[in-house]
Amino acid sequence: MTKNGNEASEQAEVNARIEANLPLVKHVVFQVAVHFPRHVEREELARAGALGLVEAARRFDASRGVPFERFAAQRIRGAILDSVRAADWAPRSVRLLARRLEATEQQLATELGRVPNPDEMADSMKISRRELHRLQDRLFRSVVLALDHETSDDSDEDLTLVDVLSDRSAVEPLEELEKRELHTYLRDAVGLLPERQRLVVVGYFLEGKTSQEMAAFLGVTESRISQLRSEALKNLKLGIESQYGNNDIDEQAGRVAKRQAAYVDSVSSASNWTDRLDRWDIGYDIPEEPLLPVVPV
Repeated sequence: MTKNGNEASEQAEVNARIEANLPLVKHVVFQVAVHFPRHVEREELARAGALGLVEAARRFDASRGVPFERFAAQRIRGAILDSVRAADWAPRSVRLLARRLEATEQQLATELGRVPNPDEMADSMKISRRELHRLQDRLFRSVVLALDHETSDDSDEDLTLVDVLSDRSAVEPLEELEKRELHTYLRDAVGLLPERQRLVVVGYFLEGKTSQEMAAFLGVTESRISQLRSEALKNLKLGIESQYGNNDIDEQAGRVAKRQAAYVDSVSSASNWTDRLDRWDIGYDIPEEPLLPVVPV
């Protein structure tokens, strides 16, 4: 048989050993996992064990008289332990402390039939409660978890650290900047409206005035107030949407279109982009004295 033929035959034997003994990895992981804290991912142990199995299949020498299963089990266990040690940055003293705390908790739980409280833990370990808290705090700081670490044992509710730690009320930076820009455009657009339209918008939407009060103040009918409000909202919509490229103004349509175009240009030039994004006070300035005094009707 040629050299290439021998290599192909040996590789086929290696692959056959690996495939036949994959269940052995799961068995070894089950044995060693009980000695590790809960935050150690079993999938990570299985991956390390699988690499150990591959290494065992390549290095196995049948002439030594050792069954492959026994040889592979040692290699798998060693690969798992090496992987855990390499990923563990905490000193040995912390791990000894973790085992001591866990053993004490398990012993008390067996004796009491329930989870022991901190006072019972401290008494059993012959330390004060403050010392117990200090030891637990030292242990907790040594635990490093991935953000995709599952925090729930319930298979129907797959919660990871991202789900638990993320602030649902927080605003994404891009969303916050977009909101600042939009509100600044709105502020500028309101301030640049024709005077009567601006008074109607501020009075109606910001000061809570009624149409009757604004009609009395401006000396017009309530229907005229409604018309001014509609015109103002139309202008605001046009002025803001035009800043985002949605400009439907027909420059050949006459004086109305020219006024609209001038209004859009005024909104655009009222502030530069840095001012828009730096604004924190994104509300509209409402003067201490209302623009529309209460007029008896």
